[in-house]
Amino acid sequence: MVRQIIGVILMVIAAIVAIHTIVEPLYHTSTEARPYSPLWDYIDPLSALAVVTGLALGFLHKRRVDSEGGVTWDRLATSTLFYGFIFVGISFFLSWFNLHSPRYTAIGPDAAAVIWLISDSLLPILAGSMGMRVFKGVGG
Repeated sequence: MVRQIIGVILMVIAAIVAIHTIVEPLYHTSTEARPYSPLWDYIDPLSALAVVTGLALGFLHKRRVDSEGGVTWDRLATSTLFYGFIFVGISFFLSWFNLHSPRYTAIGPDAAAVIWLISDSLLPILAGSMGMRVFKGVGG
């Protein structure tokens, strides 16, 4: 039952991030002071939760399938999700910490926007896929 709840939470977060990424340009006018919608202040902690949960679940599942040996579809899917979450985690937390640390100027606003777009585009795919796998009980 707990696994199904975790799976649903990941899928809901995936839907929230995906929908908001798509519709934000339709309602938010960017300014120099506020380039992003204020809704991200609420969505980003959910994204962080999805990244950390995805990394933890991916690591546990990867450890199990790697110990079984051989090349299977499950091992390929598990590795893809795990390393995908590592990539998104690095880009997400770099961008999130950059957003909250004005003294860090190594990344310009254009590069930061591209990094956000990449992480906000990949996170729904990874979190939705992981959520579905967990909900269905794939991977023990």
